Amino acid sequence: MTSVFNSLARALRDLFQPRVLWVVIWPMLVAGLLWLVLAVVFWTTFSGWIALGLDKLGIQAWLTGLEPVWIANGIQALLHVLFYVPLVYLTALILTALFGMTALIRIVAERHYPELKRENGGSVVGSLWNALIAMIVFIALWVVTLPLWLIGVGVLVPFAAAAYLNQRLFRYDAIAEHASAAEMTTLFKNARGGWWGLGALTGLVQFVPLLNLLGPVFAALAFIHYGLARLAKQRQH
Repeated sequence: MTSVFNSLARALRDLFQPRVLWVVIWPMLVAGLLWLVLAVVFWTTFSGWIALGLDKLGIQAWLTGLEPVWIANGIQALLHVLFYVPLVYLTALILTALFGMTALIRIVAERHYPELKRENGGSVVGSLWNALIAMIVFIALWVVTLPLWLIGVGVLVPFAAAAYLNQRLFRYDAIAEHASAAEMTTLFKNARGGWWGLGALTGLVQFVPLLNLLGPVFAALAFIHYGLARLAKQRQH
């Protein structure tokens, strides 16, 4: 776990470089604007889905009879926000993985691993496919584990899902430029515990208000540091 914590420390140190801060800002801005537009355009549809879900849980009837009315309206507005924020974060996470990693890899590699040879074992298609698989499994985890909320175990689901999503989403792109295809396969297999540990620790950031604004890029930097350090060590043997 030492290499995991070292990667987190290096990621935190690199996070506030001027070149990195721009990558922090634009995915959040794009994701926020995207979901704001969708929320305005499809407000009635989204509200209907939320009302349907509340009705299934038996909460909608309670809200309808709640007095004064502004309290019920306030609760429903809060539910909209609670759905909006995770969607923005998740979208920013994907945008960072797909479009921000190249810039971040260049910054980290130039500063910390200038001698590490690029083998380009990954590809754009591979990156897109990896992101798609990550999203499908992430959504499936939520759907399959919905019954767990009824017995109180569901509170663990967001943490497990975040750990999976981070390690699956970022590990591929973190080493795709520098490792060969064979080296990538070996690293994914031999460093599985490290990838998951890093996924779990970076996943916790998304549950801390304000800090979660830095979460996507912090996770990306940590995975880049971890992946390139492990690759350099693997090539020494």
